Amino acid sequence: MVVAKDKVVAIDYTLRDSEGQILDQSDAGRPLSYLHGAGMIIEGLESALEGKATDDQFQVVVEPADAYGEFDDGLRQQVPRSQFDDIEDLEVGMQFRVNTDEDEFTVVTVVEIDDEEVTVDGNHQLAGVTLHFDIKVREIRDATREEIEHGHPHGPGGHEH
Repeated sequence: MVVAKDKVVAIDYTLRDSEGQILDQSDAGRPLSYLHGAGMIIEGLESALEGKATDDQFQVVVEPADAYGEFDDGLRQQVPRSQFDDIEDLEVGMQFRVNTDEDEFTVVTVVEIDDEEVTVDGNHQLAGVTLHFDIKVREIRDATREEIEHGHPHGPGGHEH
């Protein structure tokens, strides 16, 4: 069996930046499972996994356009400090869900604080970063009809949501 649409795929991975610093990795003995073709992982990695088989090991470099996008200075903005009056101990690095103009939510990160304004950044923390993955395909199986309908894999005991 190979990785294709509507397959549940389990992978071990290590993610590094261009300097070789580890940014993320799967836990030993606990691979990441996802539903292929459901948009659960970044486009560049999903494309690289297409057609791979169980036990395949490979490296892939994913450019920002196929990952979390380029860094967009327009997603940084200053807001009045008074909008955070109800937040105790406001700190750089805190993240908040905010409504967008389209009545959806986005996450912003506090990047600067002064007496008058707070600068928030709506870029993903990996925007503009070229990603380097080491991958091992652990398991591939057919997704159940319920998993396909829900858009994600379920564990051995089903799911809760």
